[in-house]
Amino acid sequence: MGLSTDVLLQLLFNGLIAGATYAVAAVGYHMVYGALKFVNFAHGSVAVFGAYIAWAFSVGFFHLGLAPAFLLAVVLTALLGVLIERVAYMPLRNAPKLAPMATAMAIALMLDATTMMVVGSDIKRFDLPVLRGMEIGGIFVTPIQLAILGMSIFFLVLVWLLLSLTRLGKAIRAVADNPDLAQACGINSDRVISATFGIGSALAAGAGVLIGADVALQPTMGFVIMVKSYAAVVLGGMGNVVGAVIGSLMIGLAENLGVWIIPPVWKDAIAYGILILGLFIRPTGLFGKKEEISATVLGG
Repeated sequence: MGLSTDVLLQLLFNGLIAGATYAVAAVGYHMVYGALKFVNFAHGSVAVFGAYIAWAFSVGFFHLGLAPAFLLAVVLTALLGVLIERVAYMPLRNAPKLAPMATAMAIALMLDATTMMVVGSDIKRFDLPVLRGMEIGGIFVTPIQLAILGMSIFFLVLVWLLLSLTRLGKAIRAVADNPDLAQACGINSDRVISATFGIGSALAAGAGVLIGADVALQPTMGFVIMVKSYAAVVLGGMGNVVGAVIGSLMIGLAENLGVWIIPPVWKDAIAYGILILGLFIRPTGLFGKKEEISATVLGG
């Protein structure tokens, strides 16, 4: 069955929306990776935990409305990220890389279990207004999709401004490049790493809310978010923020174009395939360096 132009454009637009939300999660993951150079398996669970905080404040318990709930979720999840780094990761700063990775797995399981105990395991949805969509050039667009795309761009621009124009951003880049040299130059690496975890967790929460608004919320989706974030960062190249964004967009587009060929139930598997294929064809990613991907894969 052929693919009409209108359907192709619709799939591309849907892929852009998905890729934009993945990019927010992937940039947060990239920042956490840059701080300690290990695969943070808890990143997706932090995203889901933050999304459920927003759901609890807007729908489940307090009925504050999505906008203030979104803001509260981002702030509270940032504080959670700082707490996790201080309690779980800081004592393992000089331990072998497998130790914090195993700790991250434990944190992910703990967050997922806590979420299910509090809100249950059934699918949750945000109370979003039902608004009439519009057709633009053969593409059906809803106001919710435009809001998701706009918020994703807002988060990405905010991170770019933070890393490019602020003292904290310069300190984050210095610590990510060489923590010992940064410490020797008077930068408090411990504080910068904690701040980085806070920012990365805030981005994870933002991505979780946006993904939940686009589809739905379920406590077990953290693993999928983590894999897609990791795949995007690896595809774009470890150590490159722009690469993480491009990798996310490629995954979002590939997923939505792929459902024309394979059943939608296999949609999430496309990210796994892209990750494996990317590592096989170009282990360094599109913009990465050999030492970066080696450290990640080998845990060194």
